[in-house]
Amino acid sequence: MSQRYPHPLPFLDSLENIENWPLAKDCLSDDFQKDLASVKEFLFQYRGSQATFEVYRREIERVLQWCWRIKNTSLLTLKRIDIEVYLDFCQKPPQSWIGIKQELRTSYWQGEKIANKRWRPFLAKVSKAERKEGAEPNKKQYQLSQAGISDIFKVLNSFYQSCLQEEKVLANPVALIRQKSKYIRQKQTKTSVRRLTTEQWQTCLVTAQQMAEDNPESHARTLFIISSLYYLYLRISELISSERWTPQMKHFYQDSQKQWWFKTVGKGNKERDIAVSQEMLAALKAYRKHRGLSPLLPTLNDDASLLHSLRGNENITSRGVIQRAVQECFDQTIENLKQKSKLDEAESLAHASAHWLRHTGISDDINERQRPLAHVRDDAGHASIVTTDCYNDIELTERYKSARKKTSKQKKDK
Repeated sequence: MSQRYPHPLPFLDSLENIENWPLAKDCLSDDFQKDLASVKEFLFQYRGSQATFEVYRREIERVLQWCWRIKNTSLLTLKRIDIEVYLDFCQKPPQSWIGIKQELRTSYWQGEKIANKRWRPFLAKVSKAERKEGAEPNKKQYQLSQAGISDIFKVLNSFYQSCLQEEKVLANPVALIRQKSKYIRQKQTKTSVRRLTTEQWQTCLVTAQQMAEDNPESHARTLFIISSLYYLYLRISELISSERWTPQMKHFYQDSQKQWWFKTVGKGNKERDIAVSQEMLAALKAYRKHRGLSPLLPTLNDDASLLHSLRGNENITSRGVIQRAVQECFDQTIENLKQKSKLDEAESLAHASAHWLRHTGISDDINERQRPLAHVRDDAGHASIVTTDCYNDIELTERYKSARKKTSKQKKDK
């Protein structure tokens, strides 16, 4: 197979098209076809979340590429030692397997869907700040992150555990790896989450408000997005429409106690209700006024989309729309910080992403407003209060203060 296809081409298309994908059908042996059937059955479990499905497909695709092209063996026959060899491979794959630009898996030629020859299983990246300085991704400098290694363990462990339950394998080779610390660094203590500083957040909010005032057609929506990510702790996936959930205005609702909530479906396809602050209600009213909707707050039969496209009122389905809106606000915020001579704040904000606004909202509610952890946990959709406690900076602050007092001078005996 490696001779027939010297460059990696994607084996896995969309979930609906996995078994019908010509590249897979035409070149796979019976054993590999069994692999493909098992993979499709496994990935089908994650059809409810596009983001999760794409992560799982990426990791399964990589190990299939290695099994079929490098090792020339079935995915269902791998042993513990094979998984360890594969992990080493992932940390230093051939340069022909590394791309420098995110590419679609498929393209069209003369009206026919074909594999995209520019797609690669691995991707060399540079940070946003480095890219702004003119840096370009370099295949020779490719490095698998700790998060990437964790994803490999998580996905493959889940896959083989599923196969074990279905009696397709005799053992889970990933579970047999005893010294996972060889690959994944364990954190001894809690570290600070990635979030905006108070100065950055306040400047960001003022910037978004000014952008909305100067150009409401483009940025009234930006201000609402910024507010939703911060005040409601929303993930980007919870703002866009998908097969799982379509956010609408009516999902802001008032209960019998005259308390306002926002209903969403988030990670793990879990539905939750988020308590809505007065600041968020004010942002909602302003956004509704811009949309030409009733200036009053939504009713239970208000089917208007939560976020409108700039060309109409249809639902937004692309994460990129949200990311670009936030990034434009961040870029202007950076310029405003520079004008205030806050150069360090401006430089660090260049590394931020839209998801940092969720982190910032959670952190501020715990550390500044001192909301109870259990309340924040439920609004954020955390499975455990242990996750929520990671946003609590009080212990870290006290630890830093005690370290700052250290001195080389010794106290004299009285």
